[in-house]
Amino acid sequence: MRLILMHLAIASLLLGCNGQKKQETKTTQTKKVMLSNEQLLDSIQYQTFNYFWEGAEPNSGLARERIHLDDIYPTHDKDIITTGGSGFGLMAILVGVERNFITRAQALERYEKIVTFLEKADRFHGAWPHWLLPNGKVTAFSKKDNGGDLVETAFLVQGLLTVREYFKEGSSKEQELANRIQKLWEGVEWNWYTKGNEDVLYWHWSPDYGWEMNFPVGGYNEALIMYILAAGSPTHPIQKSVYDKGWARNGAIAKDTTYYGLETELDHYEHDASPVGPLFWAHYSYLGLNPKGLKDQYGDYWKLNKNHAKIHYKHAIANPNNYKGYGENNWGLTSSYSVKGYAGHRPDNDLGVISPTAALSSMPYTPKESITYLRSLYQEQDSLLGKYGPFDAYSHQENWYLPRYLAIDQGPIPVMIENYRSGLFWNLFMKNTDVQNGLETLGFSISENP
Repeated sequence: MRLILMHLAIASLLLGCNGQKKQETKTTQTKKVMLSNEQLLDSIQYQTFNYFWEGAEPNSGLARERIHLDDIYPTHDKDIITTGGSGFGLMAILVGVERNFITRAQALERYEKIVTFLEKADRFHGAWPHWLLPNGKVTAFSKKDNGGDLVETAFLVQGLLTVREYFKEGSSKEQELANRIQKLWEGVEWNWYTKGNEDVLYWHWSPDYGWEMNFPVGGYNEALIMYILAAGSPTHPIQKSVYDKGWARNGAIAKDTTYYGLETELDHYEHDASPVGPLFWAHYSYLGLNPKGLKDQYGDYWKLNKNHAKIHYKHAIANPNNYKGYGENNWGLTSSYSVKGYAGHRPDNDLGVISPTAALSSMPYTPKESITYLRSLYQEQDSLLGKYGPFDAYSHQENWYLPRYLAIDQGPIPVMIENYRSGLFWNLFMKNTDVQNGLETLGFSISENP
């Protein structure tokens, strides 16, 4: 295990009860240690992996929705399980194997526990809910959101299929795990979520409220992976028309704009004039789905994601709101904790809050800019780090941070960094024959030179 033990700070910043940072002066200075890029990457991958290893909900082995080191949980207790975040965590555990943080046997044992839990947990026409309790029962994300969540299910299945590819040609126990994962995947009734054969996928269905959430998923947003998996399902597939008419909005998705001198490639909002979304849109579907060379009739997905990340970087450099600290060492906006609750941060909805996952998970797209940010974070802003890596969000403008984590923000960090370093998850996921069938059905092509 190559965890780098660091003593970087001259002063430590202690958290006040109101979330404000307070300065404590030390009489003994600690000499700063200059770390190589590889050491920094090892360190952050270990810490963020550990959110899903040591920090997992113990009964299921899955990811807790949130972990608050201050032990303050204003709305839900710490054992709420997130299904989408757990999909990210399944992949993060493989980082642990590949980087020698844990053994392959340890990972297999954890995956067996997870799959056993998922086999018995509540499902709704094959889709898991957004949140689960440690006993496997659904708990409502909101009043009417107490049934199947197809987007979160897609994120979970992305992780499961990646694990399947990793183990499917291994020992008899590993092959058994792969077969059990295949049955879970085949149990998702993707086409049922077209609400009676409409040409669009719906996000939610509830046994109590039916389709009352009424959220047809049109792009562009974080949910591309849902449509690809739905098209590739060997048991409950959708037709191409669901993608073309629902997700692509009869071609309207291709009407891009230019922002900070860069083409957005696709229309980022179906019901909003905002030019670009939060950066998690460039991460969640692409933990396994390789955007390099990936194109369809509507766009070039490598260009889409590279420009998305660069627009956020350029916004921080331009800093039109004159927020304190913005620049090459502080950039990247996404949905995260914020000064007042949870918020969706993006360049045209900028509250002065930086979310580390935004720049760090963009490393395949902006390696130089992301590593510059990583180095600054670990060597100049280390008060913003805890046992599971960077805290969820902070604001130099408001002198604010909280020692709290969210699974959906921590999970993409080790996975996308690994895609930058080795391409591991892109290689695994894209080898899956069902995924390949989904891409072919929807008219995607893959070139070797993006």
